[in-house]
Amino acid sequence: MHATTMLGKAMQAASSRADKAARALWQLRLRRSHSTQSNALSGALSGIRVLDMTRILAGPYCTMLLGDLGAEVIKVEHPTRGDDTRTWGPPFKSYERTPAGQHADGAAPPPAFPGESAYYLCVNRNKKSIAVDMKKKEGREILVALAQKCDVLVENFVPGKLAEHKLGYEDLRVANPGLVYASITGYGSTGPFSRKPGYDVIIEAEAGLMHITGEEGGAPVKVGVAVTDIATGLYAHGAIMAALIRRAQTGRGQHLDLSLLQTQASLLANIGSNYLVGGREATRWGTKHPSIAPYEVFATKDGSVCIGAGNNIQFTALCRRLGRPELAEHPKFHSNAARVANREELVAVINQVLAKKTTSETLEFLDNSGLPFGPVNNIQQTFEHPQLKARRVVQEIDHPFAGKIKLVGPAVEYSESEAAIRLPPPMLGQHTGEVLRSVLGYSDHQIEAAVRSGSTALYNYDI
Repeated sequence: MHATTMLGKAMQAASSRADKAARALWQLRLRRSHSTQSNALSGALSGIRVLDMTRILAGPYCTMLLGDLGAEVIKVEHPTRGDDTRTWGPPFKSYERTPAGQHADGAAPPPAFPGESAYYLCVNRNKKSIAVDMKKKEGREILVALAQKCDVLVENFVPGKLAEHKLGYEDLRVANPGLVYASITGYGSTGPFSRKPGYDVIIEAEAGLMHITGEEGGAPVKVGVAVTDIATGLYAHGAIMAALIRRAQTGRGQHLDLSLLQTQASLLANIGSNYLVGGREATRWGTKHPSIAPYEVFATKDGSVCIGAGNNIQFTALCRRLGRPELAEHPKFHSNAARVANREELVAVINQVLAKKTTSETLEFLDNSGLPFGPVNNIQQTFEHPQLKARRVVQEIDHPFAGKIKLVGPAVEYSESEAAIRLPPPMLGQHTGEVLRSVLGYSDHQIEAAVRSGSTALYNYDI
């Protein structure tokens, strides 16, 4: 037998043994994780533990989704500053009762937040907060130990930052070969912009979204919600689920490299395809659709209504409801292409009819027409929407210091498992002692030593 053949077979055998060992380790950890969470709700991710080293929006949105599905999410925060969004207000949900506000060793009080910010509350439910300073040697040791006990780590530091503290993927995969390590950055881990910090509004501008958002002929504007951050969080959530499925097959974790820039480029969808396939540069259209007419917002006597007619059947129905059935057969409007070419004339006719009606009257005469239509609601009207109420989208949960808080619940309902709000968004460092004891097996003496070193803070909230 040739030496190269023997070497190849030896390498295959070693690889097979490594795979089997990794799978065995994963199965053992999964059984242990299930046993430590026997009281968890029956979410699809019950038994999965997540180390959340993110802050602000994209990362916390991702880890909130994992928590909704039953994962145990351990949120790592700076011992005094916490997540940046804790101070992003007003509005704040004021504390109904004042926390004791002392470290367990009687040292300085925690940051004097005026309450829990609405921004922080919206994406941090179903998490446990621990206060750890990764710049301290003891703090890094805690994080490495936690990574060994976790299935997933999510972080949104500038590429290379965690590696400087020996907390990068290449460092932690040695300690935990099954770790799914998700990095969320502005521009990705490679390329000329990789070290540049990324922010939603900048990426909206830089990756085309702002260019196509705004009134026709007007200035570019940002979207009212940080959609690039949110979409990146959704991408991360899906990628983590895929990596967990893959790990169940191989026993090995992997690194997930996500960026706001690539997410936003993917969100250009048909607009991006129009350029790539047809060389067509995009412009701002307001609420109009570049390829369909009518498909936009129309003013009424007291508000606005959005109406779409994407085919001839819908356009004919609209013409009948407008009292202008002859328009459906007019040469200028008999096809979608013709309607797009003569958009201004068509829109003028529709505006003339709707300007004489209130929003309520417009909705009434369009009802059961087969047309897609709806009012332009403000936020109050949105949360009073009868369909959202029927689906119990807004949920209320008790916060130990802020009283009852309202949150938008999970967007998906599962028939065989549960997505639920189990825990209120945590106070800064609320679960430090609990996590160090239950997950890492720290004794009181070890916890006291960690607090004295300044690597962690153990807040006594008296809860």
